[in-house]
Amino acid sequence: MGKIIPAVKGTRDFYPEEMALRNWLYASIRKVSESFGYQEYDGPFIEKIDLYAAKSGEELVKEQAFVFPDRGGDLITLRPELTPSLARMVAQKQRQLVFPLRWWSFGPFWRYERPQKGRTREFYQWNIDLMGVTSPESDAELVAICAAFFREIGLQPEQAGIFVNNRKLMETELHSLEIDSPEMRKQVFRLIDRREKLSPTDWQAYALELGLSSKQTAGLIAILDNQDLWMKSAELERFFNAVNALGVAEYIHFNPEIIRGLDYYTGIVFEARDMDREGRAILGGGRYDNLVADVGGEPLPGVGFAMGDVMIAIVLEKYGLIPNFRLTPVQVLVTTFDAELLLHSQVIASRLRDEGYNVASFTEAWNLSKQLRHADKIGANFVVIIGPDEKAAGQVTIKDLLRRQQMTVAENEAGRVIRQMLN
Repeated sequence: MGKIIPAVKGTRDFYPEEMALRNWLYASIRKVSESFGYQEYDGPFIEKIDLYAAKSGEELVKEQAFVFPDRGGDLITLRPELTPSLARMVAQKQRQLVFPLRWWSFGPFWRYERPQKGRTREFYQWNIDLMGVTSPESDAELVAICAAFFREIGLQPEQAGIFVNNRKLMETELHSLEIDSPEMRKQVFRLIDRREKLSPTDWQAYALELGLSSKQTAGLIAILDNQDLWMKSAELERFFNAVNALGVAEYIHFNPEIIRGLDYYTGIVFEARDMDREGRAILGGGRYDNLVADVGGEPLPGVGFAMGDVMIAIVLEKYGLIPNFRLTPVQVLVTTFDAELLLHSQVIASRLRDEGYNVASFTEAWNLSKQLRHADKIGANFVVIIGPDEKAAGQVTIKDLLRRQQMTVAENEAGRVIRQMLN
């Protein structure tokens, strides 16, 4: 056997087992999204890097995007996220769309990162956004969608939580520490975002490197340790009242360390995490009120979140919540007795498909016992056998593999009998 060319680093092969999980997540996402009235959409898989350069942040553009020149010399990237594409799409048809706009999507994305647990270079991501409204109750709706999804897939509040903060509140608090310049605020937001990732000593050293004084650093620590800080924000008070009304309060927690790394967030921000604080965030999002204008449209508020398929699968596996999937679509396997009966078996298989069954059939005349073993291995419910005697009598033999029963019936009755046996 020759050397097998390996897959590209950071990508995944989706064998039927992995594909079943991906499809189940997609179906659950669709169910929850549509239950809140959201429409499915998608954007292109490649975009001009200029779309991300203005607002997504230098780290994403310079370090994480797969960038290449097209034949015309423009710099193109495999999409690392969807929100800028959404903003561009809305800007292009802004006067034709109906607002508030509720859209969701699930598709592939790429980031040039070091592959590790919970992070790959190619991943699938759920994106969901509400655009055209500014109220904290709108933000609460998106967080309620997160919680509804957790309920749908079986994650309990003691297993996964959604942690919330408000950038406006944090800007006010930074102002009280005389941290006012936009560039320094941006640096301090990144400092806050990294607090959990660094030791206390390294984090404080990083703060001093950024130019914060010892007094400012101590003041910042006091702010980040204040779990009642949200009471100083009228927006957060309305937000928490709304999530209570929506019946998802048990999943929601205030955390002043939640900032989110992307530069375009302007208000409430949130992340979902394993309550054991293991691994990376499951999902994250927040309010962005300037992005559509930044890509050439008219000012339009928005709030949304994104969830990758990698981390949620890790959390589901940890808590034993991944279902036992039926991996085969095959309901009926039609055998082939010999070469002379091959085409007749194909006719029977085609008739059963016309009646709505998922039917596989043998296109070669294997040994019958081998065909039966194959039916067992792939998880077929029924085997249809047509030998010379059945053919001569206009009949087929149906073998129920689950109940280990069989019966011989007229060819034109096979579909009806299988349906009875399924019920």
